[in-house]
Amino acid sequence: MKTKNCFSNFLLFVACAATLALAPGASARPNVLFILCDDIRWDALGYAGNPHVKTPNIDRLAKEGVAFKNMFCTTSLCSPSRASILSGLYAHAHGVQNNFTEYPTAFKSFPMALQASGYDTAYFGKWHMGEDNDQPRPGFNWFVTHKGQGKYFDTEWNVNGGGSRLIPGYYTHTVTDFATEWLNRDHAGKPWCLMIGHKAPHSFYFPEPKYSNTFDKVWIPYPESAFHLDDKPAWMKERLHTWHGIYGPLFEWRKNFPDDSPEAVKDFAAMTRAYWGTILSVDDSVGKLVAELRRRGELDNTIIVFMGDNGLLNGEHGMVDKRTAHEASLRIPMTIRYPGLAAPLNVESARPGKMIEQQVLTVDVAPSLLELCGAPALPGIHGKSFVKLVQRGDSAWRTGWLYHYNYEKQFPYTPNVRAVRTDSWKYIHYPPGDGGPDRHLAELYNVEFDPLERQNLIANPKYAGVVKQMQKELERQMKAVGLTAATDRMPLDEGIKKELPDQKIR
Repeated sequence: MKTKNCFSNFLLFVACAATLALAPGASARPNVLFILCDDIRWDALGYAGNPHVKTPNIDRLAKEGVAFKNMFCTTSLCSPSRASILSGLYAHAHGVQNNFTEYPTAFKSFPMALQASGYDTAYFGKWHMGEDNDQPRPGFNWFVTHKGQGKYFDTEWNVNGGGSRLIPGYYTHTVTDFATEWLNRDHAGKPWCLMIGHKAPHSFYFPEPKYSNTFDKVWIPYPESAFHLDDKPAWMKERLHTWHGIYGPLFEWRKNFPDDSPEAVKDFAAMTRAYWGTILSVDDSVGKLVAELRRRGELDNTIIVFMGDNGLLNGEHGMVDKRTAHEASLRIPMTIRYPGLAAPLNVESARPGKMIEQQVLTVDVAPSLLELCGAPALPGIHGKSFVKLVQRGDSAWRTGWLYHYNYEKQFPYTPNVRAVRTDSWKYIHYPPGDGGPDRHLAELYNVEFDPLERQNLIANPKYAGVVKQMQKELERQMKAVGLTAATDRMPLDEGIKKELPDQKIR
């Protein structure tokens, strides 16, 4: 009986391999469908355990592939994080340290490497590096984007450098239609890399009409941590009534602000419901694209990556937006479906097919995709391919890493941040930028037993030894990526300010 089962499994394997080899349009090298969301929280998806947001198409990618439980960005800000995903480098190395800087032409990216190795490459959607530039960027044979943030409805698109024109419709569907149309072009037998940059679920949150009232009956309070700030740095209380605080305008969902009355939580709930609503359209988009790949016979020869660029604070510690080194800000979702990385498991289960527990970073994406595609590696990068980790385990995988963010005069609500996170601990400090001593209280969390970061242990003498160890680890991690006291340049921390940011850059 055992021999018969083994022979049956062998025949099934041969049949699947033959189907893949003979699939119309299939290439010996895998295609890449890269789907990037803007500001999507790690827990805003069904497979991640959200009890309200139903995302069956994204969940299926996780069930049939690999989900990364501890996936993090190295700078929680859109442009720096996107540049790190492309390059495998930290922000101080690639130079995109704010939301207004172009991706430097001197730095290669994984799409450039794929293009040079024979891939047909395309990008559709929000590029978000260079606010006023909607022209094609290097590394892509076809490029469709817009200036600035784009709009949920009726964005002005520049189609491959042909000039800006308004295209009516909901952003998520428009970008999906662009991508589907390109997908069905003749790629001359080449493997392809198709990248989609969704606007969703970035503020300001506007679901399409069919999802506008989906969550109306869901009650959403402020998180518990918003009211426990006594052991936190004072700047977090100062931020409460600002653009990035829970009593502020909430991306214009609160019209009269600041408002710290109990009744004002209704505005927070309305904002969160709208945020969730935009994600449902993204899930529809994923379903449409996967169905198209299946129709074309390319599904199992395509690496499908679904991920976010950074996390999002949604009331944690009294904050909204991102930028800080707290878990909700730096943790992101990522799932990859590709039989060449991990064979489909538990397809009918509610759980992901394979869950990776180790800490994986945005800088690891580029080297991993290039390895899977058989393309030359990018030299001198900070990231590491996770292919071995997923397939066989990697005893040398990281147990700690650096997070950093620089104070922005345009958004003066977060100090300079230098932090280190290990498997068990997180240490955060806030250098002033002038070489002097820190003016803000530091933070220490046992993220293994206190993942919501309820208790700041920095002033507890019991953990003085841990603080010293983490300070040494921070220094070590900084040095590993080329940052020392002499080279770590940052702006002056001018403090938390109350003014709203310029309307053009919100």
